[in-house]
Amino acid sequence: MRIGNMPDQVIRLVILFAILTTGLVVLRKHFVPESFGVEGHFRADAVIVEAEKPMHYAGAQVCGDCHEDEWNLKSSSFHRGVACETCHGAAAAHVDAPDETTPVVPTGRSLCLSCHVYNPSRPTGFPQVVADTHNPNKACMECHNPHEPTPPQTPSTCGACHATVARTKAVSHHATLDCETCHTAPPEHRLNPRAYVVKKPADRSLCGRCHAKEADSPRNIPRIDLATHGGNYVCWQCHYPHYPEAR
Repeated sequence: MRIGNMPDQVIRLVILFAILTTGLVVLRKHFVPESFGVEGHFRADAVIVEAEKPMHYAGAQVCGDCHEDEWNLKSSSFHRGVACETCHGAAAAHVDAPDETTPVVPTGRSLCLSCHVYNPSRPTGFPQVVADTHNPNKACMECHNPHEPTPPQTPSTCGACHATVARTKAVSHHATLDCETCHTAPPEHRLNPRAYVVKKPADRSLCGRCHAKEADSPRNIPRIDLATHGGNYVCWQCHYPHYPEAR
């Protein structure tokens, strides 16, 4: 079948397009809600439906109206960004009838571990513990105040926060090196790590203290000529410092 000089393939595409267009018009008329697109690319009536649902969460600010001491303590702590209802559950019923409904008060370890159990995907420096070895079977609240969770004592090792790095370095040739051999860490870093950042080496000279040809270090340490080895690259572009095997 041909219409004038129009090829059959084009005719079939035109017919298919016409069928699809008609189908979309029919679908929109009978199946797309009338309020769709009134306020944007969504069903506007959905806003009314959601607004009519009962309230379950009260919002953290409401908690502070009655629990002022806890609110002030948490507001200046490491948990200042964690909403009260994250740990205590939805509290709208408690706000409406404080004497009848009591919020959840966590007593075990599972809630805290949902954020603080060791997980290599978490940001470096985020406090993490290995549950089986960190005060096993002891409730976290016995040592940490949830509203001000600063550790009761400063961790003695960097691995308390940098667990992934510590585990990697422990099986490398750098296992015996103290972290501060390469990193400059202000004392305040242990108490407030995000405000006082550890400094990292900026050039090749630090690695050269041990690995330069003329370095005064044990003879079994690999040596290189800093002037010719690696060109303009810094050492850690080829060698991962916490597991520095040559490639």
